[in-house]
Amino acid sequence: MQRKIAYFLTLTALVLALSACGGNDNKESGNSAPAAESASTEVVIKAASWEFDEAEYAIPKDTPVQLTVENLSGAHGIEIIGQDIEIRGGKSEVVTLPAGTYEIKCNIQCGTGHTKMTAKLVVS
Repeated sequence: MQRKIAYFLTLTALVLALSACGGNDNKESGNSAPAAESASTEVVIKAASWEFDEAEYAIPKDTPVQLTVENLSGAHGIEIIGQDIEIRGGKSEVVTLPAGTYEIKCNIQCGTGHTKMTAKLVVS
């Protein structure tokens, strides 16, 4: 009898845990970025061993832009300093930024040249 109760309680706990972690309904919350379809421009940042493909990227201000990080070699990602935006290689995110010049850094420890892996993002 105790074994049946223990089995029932374990099964119930498992069902509750799965239902709490369950679905991915992709609903957007109040401060999330716009959907990828609403981005007017896509900028692809290509990353290789200790360098980005460009020293400077330009995007329009106050406009949704899809930023994509593509790894050509190694494992890389980007962080836009001062904007709480991080994108891992192989991923993209729609961002809208105010005018300014921002520093982009690789945010994945990628080897000896990691600290030199920077670029500028000009938003105008």
